[in-house]
Amino acid sequence: MLTKALKARKERLQDEKGFTLIELLAVIVILGIIAVIAIPMIGNILDKSKADGDVATARQIYDAARLYVIGENDGDFTKDPEITLGNLQTGKYMDGTVVLPSTKATLDGTNTVVKFNGDGELTGVTLAPSGSDDPIDYEATEVLGVKPTKPSGGESGN
Repeated sequence: MLTKALKARKERLQDEKGFTLIELLAVIVILGIIAVIAIPMIGNILDKSKADGDVATARQIYDAARLYVIGENDGDFTKDPEITLGNLQTGKYMDGTVVLPSTKATLDGTNTVVKFNGDGELTGVTLAPSGSDDPIDYEATEVLGVKPTKPSGGESGN
């Protein structure tokens, strides 16, 4: 009896050759919907990581500029309130070639500048890619990663 049932099942399976057209179309539609949702999200992630890489480069240049002021100007920010990438490279505070992660463009040594006020506080960093007339300006809060605080008006948390 068991052998008879196994033979009958074997005959039924031999007739089935694969997926139906409807099943294949359903799978293709599902994959299309997933692609429509996922591709823009991946693009946004890539753009954000490039922008974050540029900010990290500005932070590295800022850190090198602070070391430059301490080492070359004895900590006096009033002697040189704008420090160029060229100064940092000449003083061996930065490598010879600095590249923007977003565009892979080399930064210009004379137009890439770190700006300080008289108290030694960062006011901004300008990254200038070589051969481009479109520099990228970052404010101190962006470079230092400081989030703006919410005003503490008369709001109560109730």
